[in-house]
Amino acid sequence: MRTVRRSALIDRPIPEPSALPRRAPLPAHHPEPVLDVVVPVYNEENDLEPCVRRLHAHLGETFPYAFRITIADNASTDATPRIAARLAAELPGTDWIRLAEKGRGRALHTAWSHSRAPVLAYLDVDLSTDLAALLPLVAPLISGHSDIAIGTRLARGSQVVRGPKREIISRCYNGLLRSTLAVGFSDAQCGFKAVRRDVAERLLPLVEDREWFFDTELLVIAERAGLRIHEVPVDWVDDPDSRVHILSTALADLRGMARLGRALAGGRLPLTGLRRSGGDLDGELPAGLARQAVRFAAVGAASTLCYLLLYTLLRPAAGAQTANALALLASAIANTAANRRLTFGVRGRDGALRHQLKGLAAFVVGLTLTSGSLAVLHHTAPGAGHRVELATLIAANLAATLLRFLLFRAWVFPARRTTGSVSP
Repeated sequence: MRTVRRSALIDRPIPEPSALPRRAPLPAHHPEPVLDVVVPVYNEENDLEPCVRRLHAHLGETFPYAFRITIADNASTDATPRIAARLAAELPGTDWIRLAEKGRGRALHTAWSHSRAPVLAYLDVDLSTDLAALLPLVAPLISGHSDIAIGTRLARGSQVVRGPKREIISRCYNGLLRSTLAVGFSDAQCGFKAVRRDVAERLLPLVEDREWFFDTELLVIAERAGLRIHEVPVDWVDDPDSRVHILSTALADLRGMARLGRALAGGRLPLTGLRRSGGDLDGELPAGLARQAVRFAAVGAASTLCYLLLYTLLRPAAGAQTANALALLASAIANTAANRRLTFGVRGRDGALRHQLKGLAAFVVGLTLTSGSLAVLHHTAPGAGHRVELATLIAANLAATLLRFLLFRAWVFPARRTTGSVSP
């Protein structure tokens, strides 16, 4: 048993670290435990033993590497410490630490900071998530494919059993994250996550929260730094005896979002040191802003030609404003579909409707600019010819295109992520 006191948790000044090395697979014969699964607990005398024994048996039967299970006791006041000590003595590869203060994030921060395993994971003691997803969760980290892996209950393929209240709260929370912090991952709250240790060593000093917002903050910082997040659909059954206080947790999460948003907007987080040296290229997908801008411009040029052709064909019969709206709508739908695949590398049908709806919102911006420019032209120069109309529309479309690119990058397709069996 290791007792960790407050002095070990004092935040240190955050220097600007060097870039992370390129990912590499772990060797087939690793001398030390490859995986350290942390089980954070507070007053869990009823669930702790069956959880750890079941987890230990599952890993022993299915995991091909050496592993460790770490019970992280958050200052429990019941029999949890005695049960943890007995389990650590009986089960090979099982350890436990005791913290003097509560906090799920504090327990994970401490356990992960002290572990030397190359892959770090955690799961909730109630085992709401089916353990069959554990190997798919950590495999991309062991192989060197991804930096972080998360279980998701909100993807196609997930099997979830829970009441409508928690379902609504979860979807509202993740929707709020997408709208305020423009995240790309689907489920921030599922208690089933893993991270490579070299990434954790860079991320943990940047994560301030020590409670329930810890997971979200870690994921948002990782995604903003361009790290690869792998998602695994999980089978999940709600625990009716959950100890989470919904109202206080929700308020704390809102405060955490506001704090993290201010830090990101103010550039106070040293994200450069989290990027991989040499970059990560997924075949033909763009690696960053420059390549996305080039591909967006190419798609934009093609869609502009399509728009002008449609406008020219529709103008005699429909009039200037109607022809502009119809041509812009058709080209906007085609533009969103092309950018989804070619510029931002999103494949599959999942999310296509949502992306098109957001793309149509960007279309409204373009319609306002172009229609407004036509209205101004017709008001100031009623006798303007067709060529003047086209020149005006081209100038307005250039402005609308720039704004649409920014909206696409920050809102419609906010981040490139990697999923398991889930199509982006």
